[in-house]
Amino acid sequence: MYKDRVDEKIIEYLKENSRESFVDIGKKLKLSESAVRRRVKNLLGSGTIKKFTVELGEENATSAIVLVSVDSATDTSKVSVKLVKLEGVKTVYEITGQYDITAIISAATIAEINNSIDALRKITGVVDTNTVIILKKVI
Repeated sequence: MYKDRVDEKIIEYLKENSRESFVDIGKKLKLSESAVRRRVKNLLGSGTIKKFTVELGEENATSAIVLVSVDSATDTSKVSVKLVKLEGVKTVYEITGQYDITAIISAATIAEINNSIDALRKITGVVDTNTVIILKKVI
């Protein structure tokens, strides 16, 4: 589906606050509530917007970045699909460089992070990992 500047602005507002009402978005864009609702429905229908999510506060969570090397005989995307399904894995990136995949893991404790990393290392094709614990989120 074609996305124009108005659709892009609606997406920006929803990315900032997915709970913002269509009325409030409409006021900012000088559109009616029904026009915003229709545009969001079209963005959902076309797959431009995949889903709305809730981001929880991380004050009490521990997070880690895990760099993963995949055996050259193994399809990296197959490993990525398995990583996404692991407990605690929030985001998976396929990357270039020394490592093939980066996974972001969050959990309530270091022990839970460790359990996720142990499960990650057991995935067929994973040959090496390098884990760093995130001390503080700056922005």
